[in-house]
Amino acid sequence: MSATFVGMPAFPTAARAALADTQLRHNLTHATHTIRDKRARVVAELPEWEELRTAGAATKDRALLTLDEQLVRLEESLTSRGAVVHWARDADEACRIVADVAQAHGVDEVVKVKSMATQEIGLNEALAAEGIAAWETDLAELIVQLGDDLPSHILVPAIHRNRAEIREIFRRRMAASGRPAPDDLTDDPGELANAARLHLREKFLRARVGVSGANFAVAETGTLVVVESEGNGRMCLTLPEVLISVVGIEKVVPTWRDLDVLLRLLPRSSTGERMNPYTSMWHGVTPGDGPQEVHVVLLDNGRSHALADQVGRQALRCIRCSACLNVCPVYERVGGHAYGSVYPGPIGAILNPLLKGVGSDPQVDSLPYASSLCGACYEVCPVKIDIPSVLVDLRAQVVDAHRDRRVPKPEAVSMRAAAWTLSDSRRLARAERISGRAGRWLTRLAGLPGPGRRWTSARDLPAPPRESFRAWWLRTRRRGSRS
Repeated sequence: MSATFVGMPAFPTAARAALADTQLRHNLTHATHTIRDKRARVVAELPEWEELRTAGAATKDRALLTLDEQLVRLEESLTSRGAVVHWARDADEACRIVADVAQAHGVDEVVKVKSMATQEIGLNEALAAEGIAAWETDLAELIVQLGDDLPSHILVPAIHRNRAEIREIFRRRMAASGRPAPDDLTDDPGELANAARLHLREKFLRARVGVSGANFAVAETGTLVVVESEGNGRMCLTLPEVLISVVGIEKVVPTWRDLDVLLRLLPRSSTGERMNPYTSMWHGVTPGDGPQEVHVVLLDNGRSHALADQVGRQALRCIRCSACLNVCPVYERVGGHAYGSVYPGPIGAILNPLLKGVGSDPQVDSLPYASSLCGACYEVCPVKIDIPSVLVDLRAQVVDAHRDRRVPKPEAVSMRAAAWTLSDSRRLARAERISGRAGRWLTRLAGLPGPGRRWTSARDLPAPPRESFRAWWLRTRRRGSRS
């Protein structure tokens, strides 16, 4: 498997490092194959699975096509139930809102439910700059946080770590951030989970502010929904006095009934389970029960830009199941860090350029090319996002964004030179003669010299024939005419 993909200068350095890390590749292969095998078994139990996929896609599309109406309706529903709704245009604005609420209550720490939106906006770092510690309570997120690491998977952020590595992280870092790990801690999964449970218990009990995301937001009732497997989310959503939920505007669905199909699709596609162990729903403030102050931050941060893209807007259907990551041959080999974003894998390869725009960041521009276009991601997507089609469209957008550069890219120069050569038979004949003479030399070099080596380092370069078909035809035709 190559670390360089057709049409891009080079896949990011992190991908090259991942390809050289045999332990990382082993961890990823084992984990992704285990999850996708579980998914395949539970999906096979439902003969109506394809109908469910179609219904899920239609549900999300209805919400997206009337998003302006649904958001206003959601705000009204939340406000009527005692919640305070904030609108955030970008990451800085969202982080500022959360920090202001936390500071208004004089806290120096918050507990967090696993949330892609808060990772997207860099909330932990923003709060740390204000002197507020944000404690991750999801086990995998805790591993990442204690290890000063970055998440590499949507569902299992620490998928790139094995049990022995997790044990060492707990032994080294738990003491520095609270309750130390037991001296006799082994790499048994049960012991590791219990160490995390004891470490987090005191944080749950003393925290006055909780921060969450939401898997879904129901406009009709103002209901926010979080699905999880460990129960840490339930603790964060019920114990603190104040709850702040950061919700991407694409998470809105119109009615309570719309949740039915999505909650049947999500657990099977994500964890390979028939039902989530914990599904928490809350409607603003309930007097005398749970948080008595609820804030909801509705986050745009590029989603309006993605919605305006007629081909790409289907990416906003995503319910963050991670099924596309688990079947992707590229992700399996390079892991999530190579994508340079909290959204890795095939969905990250389209979602990041759609949210951020193309043409200004080489990392973002490289993502649509980080795919073999095999189509496996589309086949498993529970809401039928046609990721390969969006990737091809985004590649065209990247090319268009760089078309008017004063200094063209080397690839563009090469393509123009090829077009000039191939458009004239005499020029093509001269190029064939030159390439035939250079064939042996290029073969000995095992690739092109200079800048061309970046291309041939990941691709076989067939040796040009000593004699072109044109030359052979002229030679043999003359010989035949003499006979």
